[in-house]
Amino acid sequence: MSDVMQTKLRTELTHSPGARRRRVTGRAMEVGWFVAAWCAIAVLGVVVGSVFVKGVGALNVDLLVKNPAPFGQAGGGIADSIVGTIILVALATVIAVPIGILTAVYTSEFAPPAVAGVIRFCLDILNGLPTIVVGIFVFALLVVGHTQSGYAGAIALAIVMLPLVARSGHEVLSLFPGSLREAALALGLKRWRIVLRIVLPTAAGGLVTGAVLGVARIAGETAPLLFTSSIFSNLGITTKISQALPNIPVTIFTLSESPSPADHRQAWAAALLLILGVLLLSVVARAFYDRSRRRLHR
Repeated sequence: MSDVMQTKLRTELTHSPGARRRRVTGRAMEVGWFVAAWCAIAVLGVVVGSVFVKGVGALNVDLLVKNPAPFGQAGGGIADSIVGTIILVALATVIAVPIGILTAVYTSEFAPPAVAGVIRFCLDILNGLPTIVVGIFVFALLVVGHTQSGYAGAIALAIVMLPLVARSGHEVLSLFPGSLREAALALGLKRWRIVLRIVLPTAAGGLVTGAVLGVARIAGETAPLLFTSSIFSNLGITTKISQALPNIPVTIFTLSESPSPADHRQAWAAALLLILGVLLLSVVARAFYDRSRRRLHR
């Protein structure tokens, strides 16, 4: 199209009866998108800022390395809850990540389209299931007739984590170029060998991203742990997963219910510590995701 025709067409569009209305509508939509985006950022800023202001004063070395003080006494820390949270999250990760990645590989590489669609639909439902329902389910399955334990808490967190790992893994594997699969098949490689030697190494960064996002998701879950790992005595740091393990979410809930202002300050400090951990995991996940996308595009 010549420059003269482009100029004529642009003039006709600019001076058409609906041109002014389109410009106003387009500008209004741009302003609306801008405001909505900054409102979302502002909500995050307000939440993080308020927790930081209220919790930074109580965030100190004693909080991180000391066990809770005896009932009725001031001071102490949440070292036992930090260790318990690490154990619970690690166990849940060991359970959920292999199952989630294998599910993602099956739905993206081996399952018929109809079967893969059903599995993804079920994973989406599980992902949207309220976590308190997961907690009640594990409570009825493993706690009733027995006792609360680290096993039960880890399984509850793994159920919450599983659909996120599986769905994110499927999305990453679906980005893998089909031409590379076809080239490998043309060379006579078996499908399983293609997955192990080519697909998974290439998409490893994205799979790690899903795992890290899953860890960030379950790190602050309280409802499942209230039913499965919340009844514990003040025995200090423990690693016995056969009994209920102290953990940061339940500790925050317990401290917030206390009438003591000192306990409230510790609750805010523990919440700040949890938020900082989740933000760090989110940054790490974003870095792995960007790296994986660059590798897949190359």
